[in-house]
Amino acid sequence: MSAAVLIDGATLAARLGDAGVRIFDCRHDLAKPALGAQQYAQAHLPGALHAHMDHDLARHGDVSNGRHPLPTPEAFAAWLGRQGVRPEDHVVAYDAGGGTSAARLWWMLRWMGHAKVSVLDGGIAAWVAEGRPVTAEVAAFPKSAYPVAPRAALAVDVGTVESHLRDGSMLILDARAAARFRGESEPIDPVAGRIPGSRNRFCGENLDGGRFKPAAQLRKEFEAVLDGTPPSQVVHSCGSGVAACHNALAMEIAGLPGSRVYPGSWSEWIADPGRPRETG
Repeated sequence: MSAAVLIDGATLAARLGDAGVRIFDCRHDLAKPALGAQQYAQAHLPGALHAHMDHDLARHGDVSNGRHPLPTPEAFAAWLGRQGVRPEDHVVAYDAGGGTSAARLWWMLRWMGHAKVSVLDGGIAAWVAEGRPVTAEVAAFPKSAYPVAPRAALAVDVGTVESHLRDGSMLILDARAAARFRGESEPIDPVAGRIPGSRNRFCGENLDGGRFKPAAQLRKEFEAVLDGTPPSQVVHSCGSGVAACHNALAMEIAGLPGSRVYPGSWSEWIADPGRPRETG
């Protein structure tokens, strides 16, 4: 049985302490990689464990893999086992508010075939604003043996992008801000621009006041960008495969399931200077 893609604070608060619910704090700051762990140590949702973007939700490899390459399925399953996550658990991910980092864990769990996974709408910011409890106590859970059964079809590698770049079978939807998409600025990666033929859907447009827009509104907006392209042909990209997951999540909320994610994204694409680029 699957679970709702989004969960609100009241629903989660009613299930705190439920043995079948596992919560992960995914707060992360690209400019300050240690900040999320520091914030977690100060205060987090009761029962939550920390998932570090760089250490737990990505693997360290050479730069040709991009800034946040996926860990191997075996490594990610081993990490889930150390956290005591079981395949039948309902996992809830949250971050500081917008859901970008939480969406990465949501998508990775879906990639591993985990059925029940949700993102806390509004994150810890909304949770605290609603007067709900936080703690500095770190919960302990018995280890599990999480199975390795990735759904390879959900992830697209660089070779697949290259081979289908101009045949019309794949639409790259870039989640970066418009100025980065156009190549007018690039605050993170060494080269500005985009993968040729991409369209832009800034992931920040999925939100209204820190929460996801209603499903009907998201559907209307995505359908306008897709212009008839079926979700199964959509491949999400961004700078390093994190914000891309936010658009994948938003499409699920909108009732447009079946899209895929290119985890290497722009930071992997530009590692080979022979790959084509666009600006403007």
